[in-house]
Order: sequence, then structure tokens, then C-alpha cells
Amino acid sequence: KELKILAEELVPGDIMVIAEGDKISADARLLFCSDLQVNQSTLTGESNPVRKIYDPVLREGLSRSEMANLIFTGTSVSSGTGKAVVISTGMETEFGKIAKLTQSMVEEHSPLQKELDKLTKQISFIAMSIGVAFFIISAFFINEPLAKSFIFSLGMIVAFIPEGLLPTVTLSLAIAVQRMAKEHALVKKLSAVETLGCTTVICSDKTGTLTQNEMTVGNLWLPTAEFTVTGQGYVPEGEIQLNGDLVSVSSNPDLKQLILSAALCSNARILPPNEENNRYQVLGDPTEACLEVVAQKAGFNVEIQNQNFPRLRELPFDSSRKRMTTIHQLPFNKEGLKRIAYIKGAPKEVMELCDTIQINGVKQAITPQQRLDIMEANDRYARNGLRVLAIATRALSADLNLPVQLSAFTPEIIEVNMTFIGLVVMSDPPRPEVAAAIEQCHKASIRVIMITGDYGLTAESIAKRIGIVKGEHPRVITGQELAKMSIEDLEVALKDEVIFARVAPEQKYQVVCALQAMGEIVAVTGDGVNDAPALKKADIGIAMGIAGTDVAKEAADMILTDDNFASIVKAVEEGRTVYTNIRKFILYILNSNMPEGVPSSAFLISRGAIPLPLSVMQILFIDLGTDMLPALGLGAEEAEKGVMDLPPRSQKEPLLNKAVMIKGFLWYGMLESAVAMAAYFFINLLNGYPNVPLAASGVVYSQATTLTLASIVFCQIGMVLNCRTERESIFKIGPFKNKQVNIGIIVELILVVALMYVPFLRNVFQTSPVPLLGWVFLFCIPLPIVLIEEARKYYLRHYSKMEKRS
Repeated sequence: KELKILAEELVPGDIMVIAEGDKISADARLLFCSDLQVNQSTLTGESNPVRKIYDPVLREGLSRSEMANLIFTGTSVSSGTGKAVVISTGMETEFGKIAKLTQSMVEEHSPLQKELDKLTKQISFIAMSIGVAFFIISAFFINEPLAKSFIFSLGMIVAFIPEGLLPTVTLSLAIAVQRMAKEHALVKKLSAVETLGCTTVICSDKTGTLTQNEMTVGNLWLPTAEFTVTGQGYVPEGEIQLNGDLVSVSSNPDLKQLILSAALCSNARILPPNEENNRYQVLGDPTEACLEVVAQKAGFNVEIQNQNFPRLRELPFDSSRKRMTTIHQLPFNKEGLKRIAYIKGAPKEVMELCDTIQINGVKQAITPQQRLDIMEANDRYARNGLRVLAIATRALSADLNLPVQLSAFTPEIIEVNMTFIGLVVMSDPPRPEVAAAIEQCHKASIRVIMITGDYGLTAESIAKRIGIVKGEHPRVITGQELAKMSIEDLEVALKDEVIFARVAPEQKYQVVCALQAMGEIVAVTGDGVNDAPALKKADIGIAMGIAGTDVAKEAADMILTDDNFASIVKAVEEGRTVYTNIRKFILYILNSNMPEGVPSSAFLISRGAIPLPLSVMQILFIDLGTDMLPALGLGAEEAEKGVMDLPPRSQKEPLLNKAVMIKGFLWYGMLESAVAMAAYFFINLLNGYPNVPLAASGVVYSQATTLTLASIVFCQIGMVLNCRTERESIFKIGPFKNKQVNIGIIVELILVVALMYVPFLRNVFQTSPVPLLGWVFLFCIPLPIVLIEEARKYYLRHYSKMEKRS
């Protein structure tokens, strides 16, 4: 008895009746079916419907999604009917397992977020310690009132906290995102930009990412001869040659049969250039498109041939069969022969179906030696990075007692007793820019691992050509081997040069987990639904914008709009730049902390003999006013030369490391402190010091504190130029090339002038206009500071070169 029930009420053991248009609500094993085809694109990403059978699948090494007698949750019936017994529901289905993997992953903080958390704690501890120390000294040693001591210590705490840290980090990331978008990389999550900067391993697909995904037929192999096809890409211009001589295809029955069979067993079409696009355009699969191109080179009009041999039925390609068959009506009826089947697919799979071979137009039994010759030719081409399709035919004569209904033509009935015709050999050349990008990765100490569904020898050849592997015999691990490996064995294999071939998309997750367990920061590419767990698990998931499914794009952190590996490398460079820019900002902020703290220390140590050279309000004016815009400008700094010649930074290396602290507090900081105190005493010297005491109030005191504040600002003008590079000369990259920094400098100069001459600001910050000599003093500050730092950078560059020579 058949019943209609809700999908959520299905349990294992129930029998489902399915028909065209039904959405499948559980994983099930087919008990019976008739002409059943299922659209599995939501699960596998393959757009063609997959034909289903109810016979048990005995072939080993197949994943569940490749088994033709299983149907899956989330897929839909394209045609036919069937009955199936439910074997799993809910989260136990194939779709549910992918969802479970994706949902169960806790989103971890990026390396940058961890570093910023750590930096915040470090700076907060330093600021609080200084604030408490100043409060104790002020209140109990100098005997200042508690309220005044508290405000004083609070100002010191504020002075040492980088208020602009968050906006600067956000701006740096946002600018990097804009730059990356121009390089065809769309970032969905800001923190992903910096994570790219510490990437140590990139796991990449081959087709379309490392290669052009623009197939070109270069050779046509027959048992009696090997032909060369000239021309490149989808432009139908070229010749069929034998030993360099032009061949007449019409006079060679085997060659004619090979080319026509391949073209007719294809769904792709080539569109000529038009007003909108000056290139030939492909409609459909690139592999099939090149078959039409070679037919046109041979002088055939494919459209007319399709009219002469109208297609009656198609047994579409799927990943388990690895072949496609089309059935055509013949334009003549000779000896009861009305129909013919053409098949193309992986040579190994097609050869298993052939028992005859065509030589010089005559069909004869295929010998073991001929089978060996065919597979040796396939392997020879594959070793050169070429893709090979085998072509076979079968005459469907009346005496075969085939079913009357075309819908009853199944692979089991049609794909037997085939006649082998030949091999079509095509190349998918590497993208021109990929080899250089791979070399750049190696210089930057980033490993690139190829993970592909393609044939192992082809993958190895391409990997060698573009420089992914350097050794003569790298290890090639197939999907079948990977399924049997333990995580420990996989980690051992990953320590050496390795290529993953014939790998199912879901097996990428296994590779990503192993690499992360080894402490690597992993970026992985993917385009299918089954790639989603790996994309989510990876530190950086990269989806293909052209070939990628919506599920893959949703799971990824970054989308490549051109599906190009070189775009990943450019994104890594931006990630490294972001990190160095944040460190430059921190260094710039630390520079002004010391000259803000030293004057206060002088006041405390002298027990008030040196009046306070800088008030709390004036410290806040520097931190929240003049320092902010130049610091933000550092976040927009472009990549320094050689940023991709360095290894990825260690995750253990903190943002605020020893070198930054020494440089900020002791080198730059003490230099600025000396200038600030010199400015304070300079005003007093102009007014009679040491013959008169240091001014503690009035106009002279106000001018002294104002010049102290202004001198720190002018020091920071020189320092922001110094911070733009770590080793390179500022004069080499252009001192005023960064527009944001230039604007910041102009704004802080305007603020200093306003502080001296705007009455409201003078009252709030207790400032006064400084004398002319004071302005001379200020404008003499930036250039020496820049030149001192240039001398240090020159020494570093020169010293490192001497070290390399030695």
C-alpha cells in the first residue's frame, strides 16, 4: 500500500516511490528503476544528470556518491521512475555529513585577532604599571594632592594606550581588500587578509586554477599512425599532419571516423567573435569544445554533421562511469543498420568495453598486444601532461534485438562489444603566469600541493612543468590510497614532495586536517559542494568564482573571480603587507609614548624643580589629535620590496616583539624625548635661564609647554616617514608617495598652528604662540631625524649584503 507521508517521517527501511520532478528526501538504495536520471549538482557540483541503475555496484574504490545504485538527499529526479529502500536520513545522509562537518567546526580566531588580543593585554599592563607607579610617586613622595595625582596617573595611562589601533587595523585590512579586488580576489572576511600573510601551504586544484582550462587537441592516435594537429586554443585554424605533411582526412577512414565520432559525441559549441567579444567563446565543457574545433580544422561542418546524424539518445557522463555515449540515426539504411553509438571517455574505462578494433576501415578482434599498445600510448601522453580520451563506436544493427523504446537503451545494453577507433590527445596548458607565481611561493617558503581529480601521470607532468615539484620521482597518492591511509601515514607523506591525483573533493578535508595537525597555516581551493568542509576547515578557504558552486562560495573566506592561482599569490603578498603595516603603526605610536612620559618623569624625579613640561591635556591632544591621521596613513602603505622573499612569519612571533620595543622605546623614543626636553629648556634659555629659575607659570611656562608639544609633533613628522619602510631608503620609494600620510602631516601642522592661535584651544590646552626662534627650532627637527634613521637603514642593508657574501 502506497502512502504519502512527510519527508521528516521517513526512517531507514521505508520504501520510497520516486518519479520525474521529485526531490529526494533520504539516502536510499534502488530496488528497481526505469530510465532513472538524477540531478546531483547540489551534492557533487556536476551539472549533467546522472543515470541510475538498480544492480549492485561491485566495483571497489568508489565513494558512496559515485555508486550508481544509490540516490541521495537534496538531489532531484530529472527523468524516469523507481523504487528505493531508505538507508539513512537526516544528518546521517551524505548531505547531512557535509552539513555536520561544516556546522561542527568552531570558527577560530585568526592569527591577527590572537595577536591583537595579546598586544592589548601587553600594552594595558605596561600602561597600568606606569600609571600606578606615577600615582604612588606623585602622591606619597612629592606629596601632591590625591585628586591631582589620580588625574596625573590617568593621563599617563591614556598616553600609553594606542587609541588608533583598531581603526588603523580596520583601515589596513579594508585597503588590502580593495587592492585584492582589483587583482580578482574578493575577500568576504577582513581578518582573512592577514591570515593569508602567514600561509605556509596552498592546496590547489589543477584544472582552471593552475591551467588555462582551454583545451587544445594536439594529437590524434590511431593503431596505425599518430597525427599532429596544429593551432592553439579554440580558434578553428590549423591542419592535420602526418610527419609534417598535410593529411587528407576524407581519404583515411579511421581518421575520419575518429574525428567525427568525437565531435558528434559532444554537447559543447563554439561561438565566433562578435561586436561584444573579439574571442571565440565556448558554450559547454572546454574538453568537448576542442573536439568541435579539431573537426572544423579537418574540414567538417559540425552543425551539418549533427543534422546528417541526428542524436536520438544520450547516456551522459558521470564520475563513476567516466564516459559518455550518444546514439545517432544514420543517414542511410544499409543491411538493416539504422543507428550507431559513439562513446568517449577515460581510456581505461572505454577499453574494458571494447572487444574489436578498427584498422583501415575494417573491424577485427582486438589482441592483448593491441590493448597493451593503446594503454602504453595513453601513459606516454599522460607523462607529458596531456589529457587523453578514447573513442569507440558500436553499430546498432537490427539483428541485435535491441529494445524498441529508446528510453530502454541503458549502458548495460549499449556499452558492450564496442569497437575501438583511436585516442584524442589534448593539452590544457598551464596559465602563463603560474610558473612565476609558484616560484614566488617557493622564495616565500610557501609549499604548493596539487590536489586534482585528474590522472596521476598527467598531474605529475603538469606539477613538474610549473615547478610545484622539483624531484624526478615525486610521490603520487591516489584517492584510493588516501582512503586507506591513517592520519599518521598521511602526515609522513606530506613531509615530502607529494601530489594527490584521482582524489574525490571530500578527501581534501582529510589532507587539510593532516596539514593543520602539523602546525601549517593552510589555504585550500575548491569549487564543488563536497569541497565545503575543506574550505571551512582550512585557515583560508578559496572558492572559484567562475566554476564554483554557491555552496563552495558560501563556505569560503575568499573568492577568485578569475579562478587563477596567481591571484592567490598576490593576495598572500597583500596579507604580509597588512601585518607589516600594523607593526609600523604600533612602532609609530610607541615613538611618541616615551617623549610624553619622560617630561613627566623629569618633573617627578626633580620633585617639582623642573615644572611639568607637558600637561595631561596636551598628551591627549597628541594621542587623539595629531598622531591619529598619519598613523592611519601608514595602514595604506604599499608592499615593500622583497616582502615575498621572506619566509612566512611564525605564529609565535608577537606583534610587539623585542625589536619593536627597543626601536620604539629606546631608539626613536629616547631621541624624541631628548628633542622634547631640549624644546622645553630652549624657551627658558631665551628668557634668561639659568640666571632665572625655570618658569612654573605665566606666558613663558605656557610657551615652553607649547614648544615641547609642538616638538613632539614635528618629531613624529620625521618618524612617520621613517616608519614607512623597515630597511629600504625613504628617498628611493619616494618620501611623499603615500597620499594618506601626506594628508596626515598637513592636518597635524594645521592643528599645531590652531593650538597656538585659536583662543578657544589655547584656553583648553593652556598653550601660547611661540616666538620666531621657536618656529626655527621646530622646522629644524624632521630632516635630521630622517637622516639619522637613513644612516641606520643603510648600515643594515650594507651589513646584510656583506653577510650574504661571506
